[in-house]
Amino acid sequence: MAEDTFKPEDAENPKELEQDREVQDEVAGADDSASAAPAELDEEALVAEAIRRGEEAADADLKAEADTVRLERDELAAQLEKALEEKASAQERAARMQADWENYRKRTAGERLAERALATEKLVCNLLPVIDDLERALAHANTVSEGNEDLVSFASGVDAVRTKFVDVLGREGVEVINPAGEPFDPLAHQAVGRVDDADDYADTVRDVYQLGYRMGTKVIRPAMVTVTFNGPTRPDSAQEEQVDEASAPDEVAEETE
Repeated sequence: MAEDTFKPEDAENPKELEQDREVQDEVAGADDSASAAPAELDEEALVAEAIRRGEEAADADLKAEADTVRLERDELAAQLEKALEEKASAQERAARMQADWENYRKRTAGERLAERALATEKLVCNLLPVIDDLERALAHANTVSEGNEDLVSFASGVDAVRTKFVDVLGREGVEVINPAGEPFDPLAHQAVGRVDDADDYADTVRDVYQLGYRMGTKVIRPAMVTVTFNGPTRPDSAQEEQVDEASAPDEVAEETE
């Protein structure tokens, strides 16, 4: 039996076979590239989509956080404004209360001083008749004590007691009104008689029958006096000062002589 032998001429040309294989490889590579390209494009699209969604989520979170912060800020601003209003109201109430307290303190202090002055005035008015009796006793003793040492000593003792009495009242703001020779003042003097005297100024106090007393600016008892009339009109204070200044050099000259 004859063996089948491979004839070179029956086989394809090796070069053609190599070219066919290269063409097939190129076709296969093209197919692989075509199949790989969509895969790579899908992966990039997914990554881009993921990035986009992440950015959108981040933006949404930032917006939500910003809205929350804005709401908190507005709430804090409202609380601050309310606190400032309450502070202003509290300060106004405190200032009003302080003013009321100062007015109350001043009013009560004035009332206490007025009550104290009224009580002192009442006490002084009750003591004035005692001083009057001492003065009458002193005047009588001085009248009948001439040549009697015992009565002179008695008069001196009564005068000392009266002086101490008046000094004690003086420390309480009591002032004696003894207007002898002064112009008549209807606010501080009580006229109980008139004296015709053409040589003295009219409306001048001649005699003081009873001393008056004053506490501060208030006359608690007017002085009982007699008043002159038919005399010349008393000049005003400015004219009296001019007269006194004009007579002063004459007095100095008389004293020098």
